[in-house]
Formats: sequence, structure tokens, C-alpha cells
Amino acid sequence: MKIAVEGCCHGELDKIYETIGYVEKKEGLKVDLLLCCGDFQAVRNEGDLKCMAVPAKYRTMQTFYKYYSGEKKAPILTIFIGGNHEASNHLQELPYGGWVAPNIYYLGYAGVVRYRGIRIGGLSGIFKSRDYRRGHHEFPPYNPDTLRSVYHIRNIEVFKLKQIQMPMDIFMSHDWPRGIYHHGSTEELLRKKRFLRQEVESNTLGSPPAAELLDHLQPTYWFSAHLHVKFAALMNHPPKGNAAPRVTKFLSLDKCLPYREFLQIVDVPERPGSSEGLEYDPEWLAILKATNSLQRTTAHPWNPPENNGLHERWDFRVSEDAMMQVVEDLSGELAVPDNFSRTVPPFDPSKLQPHTPPSYNSNPQTTELCATFGLTDIYAQVGQLADESRRVQGSLGGEEEDDEDARSLGSVDEPSEYPTDSSGLSNSFNPDEITIEDEWEEEEGKEDADSKLTVRRGDDLAAGDFVSPSRLVLPEPKSDPSPTRTINPMILPPVSHSTPAAPRSLSAADKGGMCGDGDSGAVRILKRTSDESGDSDSKSTTPRIKRRNQVMYATVDDEECGE
Repeated sequence: MKIAVEGCCHGELDKIYETIGYVEKKEGLKVDLLLCCGDFQAVRNEGDLKCMAVPAKYRTMQTFYKYYSGEKKAPILTIFIGGNHEASNHLQELPYGGWVAPNIYYLGYAGVVRYRGIRIGGLSGIFKSRDYRRGHHEFPPYNPDTLRSVYHIRNIEVFKLKQIQMPMDIFMSHDWPRGIYHHGSTEELLRKKRFLRQEVESNTLGSPPAAELLDHLQPTYWFSAHLHVKFAALMNHPPKGNAAPRVTKFLSLDKCLPYREFLQIVDVPERPGSSEGLEYDPEWLAILKATNSLQRTTAHPWNPPENNGLHERWDFRVSEDAMMQVVEDLSGELAVPDNFSRTVPPFDPSKLQPHTPPSYNSNPQTTELCATFGLTDIYAQVGQLADESRRVQGSLGGEEEDDEDARSLGSVDEPSEYPTDSSGLSNSFNPDEITIEDEWEEEEGKEDADSKLTVRRGDDLAAGDFVSPSRLVLPEPKSDPSPTRTINPMILPPVSHSTPAAPRSLSAADKGGMCGDGDSGAVRILKRTSDESGDSDSKSTTPRIKRRNQVMYATVDDEECGE
């Protein structure tokens, strides 16, 4: 089975599907499945744009709305996880996963499904220590804090994933497991991303919970994105008990931009006799049922139960009987139902509605799943709490509180913290800061002038695992592409890229550390850390910049700009 793996999507579905189509034609193969490792940006309309943590001038619709509205249909089954630039109100409708458009499936905050017998799991969001122990309390309209905390992973999701006992074939996370860079060509990574050296050498780069899951799940493949660089690694796990030692092939990919290594074709053996379609995973659904009472929808810190004498139950691993009960709940039918339904009107380019507020809707898919398995619709629950809170505010403060809520719709116009949480990795000076953080400002003039999309060779991991197409030149995107149209690749026009071009002539300071939302000409000031050496004779040529998210993996946040 040929699986296409994509790094950061950033709403460029048309480009990604066109690239896959070109690879199929050029290499004479058929891609069966597309996996996207976050920053998917399932933006349905203008209201959703207000729920995405990007500077206001970069709130662009991109192309997902065409697949949501039915104007187009994904040509390949697509499974994705969330990152840190998402239409959060949309994804919150599907906490346990579901269809965001026909043939496009979201795994939820955390999830596991099966496709042709291959077990695929994922964890959405990025790690932030401050929010890790909280419940999923965020609700639109978001304020400047919840606009970002909504995409931070929570310990409840990691706890659920740690209950998995059966082998995992593929797992996806947006940010990297901490320490994975020590199992690949570290020097090559640092040649591409020099500013990561301090974190790599101090082993502070990446997500600690993801590292725990890598050790526990030991999947055959682990795919990530977030750092906008291709990096492969081979993780040899110590044996567990009498079992044979397992090996995880790690691959991180770039984002969908010209000349970038954002797509790779992986050849995964199918399991004979397995179903053809997307299926629920019985063990995962049984775990959801077992841990449902642990769900929290408040911002109060919470720790999962441990074997410390304080909890009646701390082991939520499920039995074979519990899994059989799940199958019985589904009447023996494990296939994920094709029950996509639109919950908001899609974007209409002929009728722009820039003042559309963020929407809150219960999703029928979640309602159905919760009814079948006795789960809690946590988005609906937090919505009820928010409604009660607004009623109380209304009775106490009248219209003033309501007006304040309304103003919060534009919270992303406040000094933007979009540059901070996109990376959250570096204490050190970051000459490639825009690459990780201000994604839409990254395109260079040369790349815009001569746009070519590339799919790079996959020899890094293991022979025979990856199809290895060389540099590709795509045709110009078409509004209604025809799969049967023949184009001579020798005379292909350049691909026009829907991502805005980078501002001209950024100063060295602007390219380094940035604070603010990036609107108009806001000045961004570099700030040195308190522990930076004041020795004028220091041989270090890399100044250390104080950034808001530099201690993303620390227990205590001390950012000057604040998130």
C-alpha cells in the first residue's frame, strides 16, 4: 500500500493533491492514502478564520472550503491531525475525530483508526507545559490566551494513548518527540537549522509527552512536521519482556512550498484479508469508554490517576471482553460511517462576509458516537458552561460584558503571539525564525519567481520503504482539474502559489526574534535573555534572543511578552 505523507498542510489542499497526482502519473503508481501531520487549516468560512492563531493579514481562506462545500472532493482518503495553526472551533466539534469533508478524516485530540488492516494513531496539537494539566476548557469566541491554549495537548489524551497495548503501525504528532534528533543525522539537521543547536545539545528540543509515547507505543513509523525541515531517524527500542526489540522509523517533513521537501511516498505492506475502508479501532474505543469519567472541561490542573494509594483505579488498559463489547455496540460493523454533514455555511467567494462571527455547533457525528458508546461530548459540555457564564455576566453587568465578548472576536488582532507557539523551541538566536514561525512570510523572491514543487528521495530510512521520485515540476493549478488531461512536462508553466509573498527587505533584526502581530509596519524588538553573557570578548557569534515561547518545555513560563 502506497501512503503519501505530508508535513504542514497550511490549507494548500489543491497543491498537495496536484502533487500526488503528478507523482502518480510520473512514477506509474497509485497512492492509496494521504496522511497530513498538522497545521491542516480546515477553514470553512470567514468566522473560522477568526479562530486561527495567525496575524490578521494572513487570514486567508486557502482551498479547504472547496472540499467542505462539495465543490471538490478529495481524490484520496486523507487522515490528519491538528497542529498549532488550525480553525480550532471546527476541530473542537470533533473531539473524538470525524469527517471534516467527504473523504477527509480528522483523528481528534487523540485517536486511532484502521485502514486496510494498518493501525494509524495520532496526537493533535503541540506541547505547552502551562496548559498540559488543564481540561479542554476553551470555547469561542476565544480571547488572546485561549486562542492559543486551545491547540496545546493535554495530559488526559496522553494518558489514554498510554493505555494502548496492541502494536501500532503508524503514529503522527505535529511536534517532534524530544530526543529523536539523536537517532538520525544530527549534524545534517543542524546544518539546515543552525539555531536549533543549543536545544539539541541540551536535549530540550521537542515534546516530552511525545517522547514518552514513542517509548510506550514503539510504532513502526512515526511522522511529524512543525519544524519545517525534512529529517529521518531510526529509533531502536530496548526489548520489552520476552518480546523482540522493535524499531521505529521517524520522518519529519517540510511544509507545502516551492523547492521544499514536504511530501514522501511510503510503501507499507497490507494485511491480507483486511477490510478496504476506514475502520474504528476496538481497543481505542474501549479505552475512550473506560476513561470517559476522567474528562475535564475546566482550566483547573488535573493529574491522571496513579498507583499511589490515592486512587481506586489507575490502570485503564482494556480487556478483550471490553473490546468485544465495542464490536457489539457497533452491531459488528467497524466501518467508520460516511456521515459527514456541514454545520456552518461554507465560504462563498461571490458573497464575502468578513464580519461573520466564530460559530459554535454540536456536530452530529460526535453526537452519534457519544450516544453509541456513552461518551461525553466535551465541546457541548464546555459550551453549556460558557452559556451559563454569559447568562450570569449578563444578569450582573448587562451589555458591557456582552460587548467585551464581542470584541474578543478580533482577539487575533491584538499583539500576535502567533510567532511564539509555532516553534516554542529556541532560546538562541534564530536566523531562520520566519521558517518556523511566520510561515506565510517565508517565501523568498527566488522561490516565488520560479515555483517548483518537489518530492524528495526517501533513501534515508530503509531501502524499499520509500518510492523515490526526483525533482518534479507541476503544471499550473486548475480550478477544475481533469485527471485525463495530458500535459507535456517539458513545457509546463510555473505553479502559482496561493500563499502571500514575503515582505521585501526585512532587516536582520526583523528576521531574528519577532514580537507583535506583524500587521502593517510594526517594529519588532530583539530582547536578550537575562543569562546572556555580557562579556564583550565572548567568542560566540550567536546572540541569544529572549522570545516569548523559549521555555515552552519548562515548568514555569517567564516570557517577557507573555502568551
